Amino acid sequence: MSSSASVFSSHWPIISPTTTTTTKRIHLSSRHVSPRMSVNQTPQPQAQSNSKTLLTALTKLLWGPSLPPGLLISTVRAAWNSTWQLMMSQLAPSDPSGGYTRPQSKFRLANSSRQNPPNPNLHLYVGLPCPWAHRALIVRALKGLEDAVPVSVAAPGQDGSWEFRGSPVQNREGVVLVPGEDKANKCRNLREVYRSRKGGYDGRATVPMLWDVGRKEVVCNESYDIIEFFNSGLNQLARNPGLDLAPDSLKERINEWNLMIYPNINNGVYRCGFAQSQEAYDRAVNDLFSTLDKVEAHLGGSRYLCGDTLTLADVCLFTTLIRFDLVYNVLFKCTRKKLVEYPNLHGYMRDMYQIPKIAETCNFSAIMDGYYKVLFPLNPGGIRPVTPSGCEYEVLFTPHNRESLSSAGKQTQAYVS
Repeated sequence: MSSSASVFSSHWPIISPTTTTTTKRIHLSSRHVSPRMSVNQTPQPQAQSNSKTLLTALTKLLWGPSLPPGLLISTVRAAWNSTWQLMMSQLAPSDPSGGYTRPQSKFRLANSSRQNPPNPNLHLYVGLPCPWAHRALIVRALKGLEDAVPVSVAAPGQDGSWEFRGSPVQNREGVVLVPGEDKANKCRNLREVYRSRKGGYDGRATVPMLWDVGRKEVVCNESYDIIEFFNSGLNQLARNPGLDLAPDSLKERINEWNLMIYPNINNGVYRCGFAQSQEAYDRAVNDLFSTLDKVEAHLGGSRYLCGDTLTLADVCLFTTLIRFDLVYNVLFKCTRKKLVEYPNLHGYMRDMYQIPKIAETCNFSAIMDGYYKVLFPLNPGGIRPVTPSGCEYEVLFTPHNRESLSSAGKQTQAYVS
């Protein structure tokens, strides 16, 4: 197991031209009103329709109503396999066994800077499909840092790189974060922002990214560094400074959970989806579901991972769970069980979703489009499936009854191997 310096990578894998014990508790409200997610349909371009018509006519001319000849099928299969391997090598670097190897973050935040920021003039860049960026949005919201740290929301472009929109994409139902313009630098895409720093940058332009507006410099693009910084480094600017998602008394247990959850669940779903061999996939899927089973058992007697207190470990787990049935179960072949089949995990996810401000960070349409319509090697047709019933608004806001698990001073056992 690698050290935490390389464990909590914030890279969102995309194809792009540059391969680049007193704590403040949160009071939950089951009546908290959250926006419903609009499901926008993308009309088929006329050129694409014409091309499809021409292709259909050509195939009828060549072999009529019969199936394509075997030679054609084998040729196309060989060509696709070769192309798929090439694209996956850029999308998801692998080790010799075909297992996904996540690149390390380039810009890290020093421990001293997390407590004594030299310049509070900061700006956050995110993409809504990305679970690593979602962590930063949640902690920013819970701490009340929306005014202190403005945000620009990018969206995946046709080539997979993060792009900004001239005007925000409006969501028809409720108020949720949506892609829009670059509010800090007025750039067209995130790559331009990275390159505008002193000395330039030609590496991977990933989210989340914390930007120093005054110095025009990348402060950090490592998600866990950013959420630790938001939790404790900007309390003088936060509207909710009393909330501590990593109290000293729980830091050891938080780290234990992170060391189990990150490789097997957070990154585990990517190890399944980006596996380039059967061996690598089998290993990843077994690690994923054996860990989910352990967390399911633990949550049967504990409201949160560390007892009664919501922590950064919960935030990190939530951003994977909220995407599990939407995306990972289908697209990443995490098919042994759906999250809705885990009563404790699904209830725990609903518990967190119902915390005020968290639902507004979850744009399900953007999440599904960002995976199904962008990760071409995994879904060449670009067809987005229907939203699973367990992820519908009405289901996510059903009572979870997990407050019954809370009891002051209750000790919980972490299932950490």
